[in-house]
Amino acid sequence: MFDLTDRIALVTGGNGGIGLGMARGLGQAGATVIVVGRNAEKSAAALRELQSLGVRAESLACDVTDEAAVQDLFAQVRARHGRLDILVNNAGSTVRKLPQDFTLAEWHQVMDVNLTSMFLCCRAAHPLMLEAGAGKIVNIASILSIFGAPYAPAYCASKGGIVQFTKSIALAWAKDNIQANAVLPGWIDTDLTVGARAQVAGLNERVLARTPAARWGRPEDLAGIAVFLASRASDFVTGTAIPVDGGYSVA
Repeated sequence: MFDLTDRIALVTGGNGGIGLGMARGLGQAGATVIVVGRNAEKSAAALRELQSLGVRAESLACDVTDEAAVQDLFAQVRARHGRLDILVNNAGSTVRKLPQDFTLAEWHQVMDVNLTSMFLCCRAAHPLMLEAGAGKIVNIASILSIFGAPYAPAYCASKGGIVQFTKSIALAWAKDNIQANAVLPGWIDTDLTVGARAQVAGLNERVLARTPAARWGRPEDLAGIAVFLASRASDFVTGTAIPVDGGYSVA
């Protein structure tokens, strides 16, 4: 029931960090993985890594905050594969400032990359999944959709929005046999959190002290939840928000 053979999966922000960890899991479960990102060099490196593992993978460039570019992206998927079974919305960004120091441009930047891109991709994926008679959508939120952070107001707001939007499409598209769920990663060791540890004094120590697993997560820790939510094993699971955080949110 976890076999993804013959499934077509698209992962935004799939060329690094959590996205690449999920892409590995999906590909090793049998899916053909389409890695989407703006950095061509980073995407090429991700593609080489995936293919070295025997994963059927390809990459497409797209600015997922651009409506026309997103429409073209999914048109390319239709032309190449004729279907889309799995969509992972992982593209993300942040600006670390106190709320009073945010500019409107910075606010829009974070909201567009994290939340608006997800809406655009979900909307564009729906017709393809409708034609296929089924679909799986995995939206990457954060445990900061549960907790606040004084230095990440736009990030927290966008991730909370992802959870609520996921519930909405889960309800709207249940009749179409499309399941939509959110994943709430905890503190995962990625390029994004390397920056957080550099900018936020004491963050590393606080995370380790509170996390029952007593370590930072790794991108590969997200592979299993991606496979579960993309497979037949989760056919009766929709509208949920699942923490993957080593126990941080219950400590």
